[in-house]
Amino acid sequence: MYQKKLLQISLVITFLFLSYSDSFGQMTDTTKSGIKNQESRVNKKHSPKKAALMSAACPGLGQIYNKKYWKLPIIYVGLGALAYSINYNNTKYKQYLYDLKDSYDNTYTGLYSTDQLNSLQHYYHRYRDLSVIGAAALYLINIVDASVDAHLFTFDVSEDLSFQLHPTFINTAYVNHYSAGVSLTIKL
Repeated sequence: MYQKKLLQISLVITFLFLSYSDSFGQMTDTTKSGIKNQESRVNKKHSPKKAALMSAACPGLGQIYNKKYWKLPIIYVGLGALAYSINYNNTKYKQYLYDLKDSYDNTYTGLYSTDQLNSLQHYYHRYRDLSVIGAAALYLINIVDASVDAHLFTFDVSEDLSFQLHPTFINTAYVNHYSAGVSLTIKL
């Protein structure tokens, strides 16, 4: 039960990491230093390939390159939790596997029957494998996130960005009839 909770928490952290990646993109600094920083970011060459390679070499290094420091704890907490889960499940798996082998040799003196030992051994084997898959997925997400952030590094979100919904009438050409509808206007 503990492994399921740990795996669920790791997955929630991963999805939060993905969905929360650029929620502060609308905030702009209107001081002169903020304008200079924005201009230097636009003129500076920022390589997505370099960010991806850095994250592949060491998880979180691409996020440092992209100046997204707040993502580092998320990456390392997720990897740490998954590493702990791998270790715990592997230890239990080996323990029950050895107990199962001993039960076949009639040298086992524990509390569980052979069927229970077989079931426990399969249970921990499965969650160890799922934890390994989760760690590999988090590692790949780390690389993809660094690359995407590097692509969007010079993306300018100005004050003029607006999103408006207005009621409108839509002309249906084949019947020459107007229908009520909603118009979406995005101003960049």
